[in-house]
Amino acid sequence: MFGLVILAVIMMLVYRFALDAYDYGYRIFDEKPMSPEPGLTMSVAIVEGKSVSEIGKILEDKGLIRSGTLFYLQEMFSSYHKKLQPGVYELSTAMTPEEIMALMSADNGDDTEDEYYIPEKTVDNSGDMMSDEADDTEEAAEGEDVQEDEEQTDGEEQ
Repeated sequence: MFGLVILAVIMMLVYRFALDAYDYGYRIFDEKPMSPEPGLTMSVAIVEGKSVSEIGKILEDKGLIRSGTLFYLQEMFSSYHKKLQPGVYELSTAMTPEEIMALMSADNGDDTEDEYYIPEKTVDNSGDMMSDEADDTEEAAEGEDVQEDEEQTDGEEQ
């Protein structure tokens, strides 16, 4: 009988731990704002050299986020990892941690494809490498020359 009670208590603790772990993991990727719009806006100064944990603690103390530790994990798994910059920010309790990180990041999360763009190369009949991008530029330049010639002709006719 005593063994069944112990087993039941252990199962309840495991179940409770599983629920808390799921909730915490879910909040890493979908944390809600502290308050609905419009929220309370305040200035927050982040000085050079602050770690993400310290920034999270500052935001938690100001009431902008629920947990500094959770903010650390959110930053680690976000596209803003290692991009938070020092500065003075106007933040609102109606902002999600993701929105706060976007505002505090150097590039505001704009990961453009241009950073990874590699122009295509073609080989002409002589075996020389040519850039397709260069061909487009030459055609555009020729088109501008034709347009300029037409404008000059129109001006002479009048």
